[in-house]
Order: sequence, then structure tokens, then C-alpha cells
Amino acid sequence: MIKRFTFGKPFDTEAVVQKPKAQKDALPFGSAFKKGGSLFWKYELSDEDKIFGLGETMRGVNKRGFVFESVNSDQPIQNECVKSLYGSHNFFIVFGKKTFGVFFDYPGKVVFDLAFTKNNELCVQTERADVDIYFVTSSKKEGALKEIAKEFRGLVGKSYVAPKWAFGFCQSRWGYASAADIQKVWKTYRKLGIPLDSICLDIDYMDDYKDFTVDQKKFPAFKNFCARLKKDGVRLVPIIDAGVKKQKGYSIYEEMLKNNFECKKKNGKSFEAGVWPGDSVFADFLNPAAREWFGKQYKVLLDAGVEGFWNDMNEPALFYTKENLKKTFSQLEKFKTKALDVTGLFEFMQIANSVCNNADDYKSFYHKINKKTAGAFAATKADKNGNVLVNHNDVHNLFGYNMTRGAMEAFKEMEPDSQKLLYSRSSYIGAHRYGGVWTGDNHAYWGDILLSLQQIISLNLAGFLYTGSDIGGFNNDTSRDLILRWTAFALFTPLFRNHSARGTREQEYYQFENPKDFKSMIELRYALIPYLYSEYLKACENDGLFARALAFDFPNDKRAAAVHDQMLVGNEIMVCPVYVQNALGRYVYLPEAMTMVEWKNGKVAAQKKLPKGDHFIEVPLESVVFFVRKGKKVPLAKAAPCVEKIDWTKLTFVGDKNAAYELVDLSVR
Repeated sequence: MIKRFTFGKPFDTEAVVQKPKAQKDALPFGSAFKKGGSLFWKYELSDEDKIFGLGETMRGVNKRGFVFESVNSDQPIQNECVKSLYGSHNFFIVFGKKTFGVFFDYPGKVVFDLAFTKNNELCVQTERADVDIYFVTSSKKEGALKEIAKEFRGLVGKSYVAPKWAFGFCQSRWGYASAADIQKVWKTYRKLGIPLDSICLDIDYMDDYKDFTVDQKKFPAFKNFCARLKKDGVRLVPIIDAGVKKQKGYSIYEEMLKNNFECKKKNGKSFEAGVWPGDSVFADFLNPAAREWFGKQYKVLLDAGVEGFWNDMNEPALFYTKENLKKTFSQLEKFKTKALDVTGLFEFMQIANSVCNNADDYKSFYHKINKKTAGAFAATKADKNGNVLVNHNDVHNLFGYNMTRGAMEAFKEMEPDSQKLLYSRSSYIGAHRYGGVWTGDNHAYWGDILLSLQQIISLNLAGFLYTGSDIGGFNNDTSRDLILRWTAFALFTPLFRNHSARGTREQEYYQFENPKDFKSMIELRYALIPYLYSEYLKACENDGLFARALAFDFPNDKRAAAVHDQMLVGNEIMVCPVYVQNALGRYVYLPEAMTMVEWKNGKVAAQKKLPKGDHFIEVPLESVVFFVRKGKKVPLAKAAPCVEKIDWTKLTFVGDKNAAYELVDLSVR
């Protein structure tokens, strides 16, 4: 059951596909009150209560005990103290004495104090007192967590369905600067017999970092190049950034200004900020006409044969504005003759670092919104067309969501008979209907394997099923053992991408000793694709969870509910990654009897039935170990060079071979 409570005049984020009628009775859980222009909601937790959700955030699966903030942020530093990342997913479930879900549909800053300030107090604050709050409950006691998740998805809509080939392995790196670089990657993987379905193009493919352009010197005959790769089962997946280069003669820029589709300052002038191309303007994605126009610009790449994209820098990231640069340089002048003692040095650094993603810059531009949509967020009176200006800061978290929305809506209009791959860095609930997400600029840290698992579980609760992390870490130099362990986990996630930053160690799998070990793991991924894609489709179509914490299937098992480093994948598999360097294996808790499967040297090396309880499982570095649940079996195909060449009809099984397994009809996908 879902109940909606409306406070003030909320902005219509369009996260909800069909709003239930607003209630006027008392809140079913906690209490709400206004203070200082903000709305506060408080709820008293019992000692046993756990909190699941909030999508892409730091820390564990159970979020209790910390403060999180919904402020979409270009945040390459991801440690336990970080309160905000790239997405805002304002839904969580309280699980314990009472079990219920809460969704704060609010487009700006929201602070979630989850028993941090006070041990048993949950407090949520929206920056303004204009918000819709949805409470989600279940009549079921045993399956309440799953039922609440399903009810919530019914509220916010079906999850995006990625094409089959998007479950294949993707190789990416910031630094592939030419067709020759791409060809080397493609040919080397094929020579070694390592399956490959796509290669990402980062910003280097563009002409002077301009969106919807291809550098013809670096990528001559781009359409023919795409066709050559696709013939061998490999797709190119280019990046699209939110910032559009300010340059006379650049048609995208000139057309944007001609139609007034860019974000503007209150005085009507274009808002400009620096990103990769230097001075840039930004499409007003909250304006339906501008969003539609930008989405149709992808056509030039679709016409070249591109079938997938990743949207980036769309929080939006702002390197600088000229106004803020001028102010900063003026402030730094005094340090020319000042001794940089401990106080002076930190003051200097704080001023210098304030240029990038500055809070004042986000307050300096506006979106053109229909008055009915804007609610109390209107900053101006309506014009003759019924439009008002809304300050970006008030609706900041909707920017990347609407960039993704505009692209997918355009794809469906321009090529309605073709499924496209699309995933984004920035998101808000609602964007899950249009594309997936990746977890952003992570690091080559062992702890980021665990972080990836925890984020994927929480993102699934927010409706984002097509998710994954940058295998091996985007930042810093990875090690062979780290990327092996990471791959052993990531091969169970829908987005399976090895990605790294320019200037770091090259981490294509063939760069390391004994690439056959990586080949074996990727062959397991391809063997599992009939299962993974089938379970993904079931979750999309039935409003289920592809990945989830153990508590969702074993709610009465206190040990299972506390597990933070194991993940259920589909209805049959449990994965338990090794995320400590030099570990021989790890302890695993089995909430029921399961079959342990070890994959090694490109085949199933062992199957062993284990009873419920704690087990130390040895996991050799070159092996992948996973668990098949009691009374279930998992299909395996013969590995192939690409998804298109997998034989979906000739399958073997691991687990309980007497069990039944329902494979979705994949021939029509």
C-alpha cells in the first residue's frame, strides 16, 4: 500500500508515473514539521531496526549511523566520510520492529540523519518545505521487504531494459585517442580468445571535445570503422558530456542559442562555465523542448552505426565560471607577500580549490519551467506562455536524470525497433526508466570491491537494475591480484566494464601476466549470460530486484540480515567476493544449504554441497567461486567471442540438476 502526503507546493519531478491522491490524515509513521523554511520528518527507531536504500551512497548495506545528503556531486574522492555522490535516490526501507518504505520526492538538497545525531532518531530534512512524501507498506510479514520494493517500483515505473549485447564484456579507458588505439584493443582481445562485445570511447574521440562530433583525423571513415567492428561482434560506445563548447561555427552551440535552449542567468544571458572544452554552455534539460532537441542530436552518431552511449559530467560538473575565477584570483593576490604558515597554507588551498563545482555557481543560473510543474519553486512570474524561471540549485538533482530521459525518448522516436544501451553518471529516481548508471570515479582500492557490491544492492532498490562499477578502479594504478578479484565479482553485475583514467597503469586484461586467468573469468561471464540476462529481464518485467541483500530472502534470519558483503543475484545465485589483498579465501555465511561451484581454467572445476552455517572458503586467485541456492540450478552456455554467437539452446547446469529453471525466451530480444 502507498500513501502520499503533500506539504506546500512541490515541484513535479515526474519521478512518479501515477500519483495517488494526497492523504489528509495523520502520517502513518513518524511526524513532520516546518522549521526555518525547511521540512523535517522524524521517526523513533528501535534498537533492532536497519535501514536499506538511498541508492548510490557510501558505507554499508545498512545505512544506519551516518548522515547522507542528496546533492548530485562530481565526487572523485570516495571515502567513508563522503555524504554525497553522483546520484540522489531518496528512498529507503526501515526494517525491524516496523517495516516500511519512505520516498522523499524532492529535487534539491535532502539531509538524511540516520541515527547519527541521536542514537535512535531518524531525521530527514528537505531544504524547502514543499515536498511529496510517500509511505510504502506491505500486508505481508514474511515477504515485506520484497513487497515494499515491488510496490515502490509500481509507483515510479518499470526499469530500463538494456539490449542483450550490453551484458557482454566492455573495455574502456580514458586515453583511446584514435582508431588505431581501438583496433589494437579489439584485435588483441580477439587474438587471445578473450570475449569482447564493446569498447568505450572517452572524450578523446571528439573534435576538440565537442559533443556529437568525431575527429576525422583520428577516426577517418568512422561509419565504416563502426561497421567493421560490429561485423565481428564489437560495438563502439561513445561518451556524451553535458557541457557544449562555446564556439562560433559549431552548429550545436549556435542552434542551442538560436532557440534559447541553454540554461540562462536571471538577466537572460547564457550561463557559461568551463569543462573539458573550456568555456561551455548547458542545455536546459528541464525544458521539454530543449530536452527533446538535445536528444535528437545523438542522431549523427546513430546514423554512423552507434548503438550505445554513456552520459557523463551531468551533475553538472563545473570546473569554473569566469566570475568565480575573477573573485578567486582577487582573493589569492594577498598571498603573494604573505607567509604560508599552517593557517595561511590551508586558507590558500581552500580558496584555490573552491573554483571547481562551486555552490554559488549552481545558484547563478535558471531553468525555464511550466508554472504548473514548478509549484512553489518559481523564481519569476509566468510569461505569456505560462513559463517561469526556477533556480538551478533548487532542482539540481534533476539535471542528469533529464539528460538521460531526453536521449532515450529520442532513441525510441528515431529508431523505435532497436534497443539502445544508455547509462549515466548522474541520476535521480525516475531516470531508471530510461537508462542504467555506473558508480563513477572509483579507485583501485580493495575496499572499492566491497563498495561496489553495496552500491549495486542499494541502486537496485531505487529501480536501477543495469548497474556496474569500473572494474579495477578508475583512479590510481591497479594490481593484477586486485583486478582479478574485482573481475571475479563484477562478472555477476549487468554492466561489466573495465575502465581506467589516463595516466594510470594500463589495465586491459592482456597487459598482465598469464592473461589466460582473465580469459577464464570472462568465459564464465559469457557462460552465465543466459542466466544473468534472463534474471535481469524477469526483474525488469516483474518489478523485482536483480541484486539484493540476504535480508530480502531470509528476513527472519538475524545473521543473514546483518550480512554486508554477500549478494543474491537473481533467484538462484549468491556471490561472496574476496576483497582483501593476499587473502587465501574468506568466511561465508550460508542462510540455507547451498551448492558451492568453483570455476577454473575455463570450466567448472568442482561442485560441493554445503550445509547451512559458517564456512571458510578457499578461493585461489585464478578461481571464481559462487553458490547455487537450495533446490535450484543455474544454466551455463558455452563461452563465445561475443554475445551474438552464444548458443542459447545448448545449456548445461550446475546446482540441483533435478530442479526446474525457467529461461526467458531470449530469441526475441
